[in-house]
Amino acid sequence: MSVNGDETLVIGIASSALFDLTESNAVFEEQGEDAYRHFQEKNYETQLSPGIAFAFIKRLLTLNRLKADGPALVEVVVLSRNDPETGARVMRSIETHGLPMTRAVFMQGRSPFKFMPAFKMKLFLSANPDDVKEALERGYPAGRVVGQAGQLAADDPDDLDLRIAFDFDAVLADDSAEQIYAADGIDKFWEHEAQNQATPLPPGPMKDLLAAINRIQDLEDEQARANVDYRRHLFVALVTARNAPAHTRAIRTLKSWGLRVNDAFFLGGWEKSDVLAILKPHIFFDDQMTHLEGTSAVVPSVHVPFGVKNLAAQPAATSE
Repeated sequence: MSVNGDETLVIGIASSALFDLTESNAVFEEQGEDAYRHFQEKNYETQLSPGIAFAFIKRLLTLNRLKADGPALVEVVVLSRNDPETGARVMRSIETHGLPMTRAVFMQGRSPFKFMPAFKMKLFLSANPDDVKEALERGYPAGRVVGQAGQLAADDPDDLDLRIAFDFDAVLADDSAEQIYAADGIDKFWEHEAQNQATPLPPGPMKDLLAAINRIQDLEDEQARANVDYRRHLFVALVTARNAPAHTRAIRTLKSWGLRVNDAFFLGGWEKSDVLAILKPHIFFDDQMTHLEGTSAVVPSVHVPFGVKNLAAQPAATSE
């Protein structure tokens, strides 16, 4: 059965984003591939602990309950640098955690993100900065999970909601406005955005992901219209350093795309982590590490290394 790109939100995830592989990576880096292979075989039945994106993926998959028949609303595919043999432990942990994920691509020592178009994927998550950077350069939507899973509070099993938060420039939109700020400063940026508030910005890496999320929210809207007691579970927030007068262009850009968010925080440079600690999204996408250094300690955070603010050297790659 082929993947329907319009009906199904397909996401690719590396095992380094789904699980905490600190111990496994240490074996690989300190003792080499043969020792790593033996370690994974020996610990096949030892369940891997949740990683940074685990709660996001788990809750995203529960949205399939909103549709009784036809293609699934959400599919998550493992995209791994492991070979099939060493990757078996990852699939076993997926099974023991009860995640309804059955598809995987294993390519020994190479990243399989190149297959994203074949699966019509709207997102690739990994802890490997080189893979994410190359995927974005090819025009594929990708992000690097940052921080340590152990820093974050345990997921609440009684809370069924899924909250997703996005920065705007260089994440949902492109970085053309940020280029004005970088070249000419904040005053010229405000002037430019006020003059162009009716002109939509071009799409950025995560625009199609938001569109797919909105389609699932449409189903919740239908449920709410049919049942006045229905409570929505999927929420999207915009958390941006923009403020007035630059906020108008962000709002009008989303409207021009036919997309929407439930909540918006126009912070004008105030600390995002203070807001996110209260909002508690299950994942937050931002293009600037200066913001994520604070947010990654309180919420699962993803660096989208796109645009002018990411022209500096990337961090060193990690093994998966």
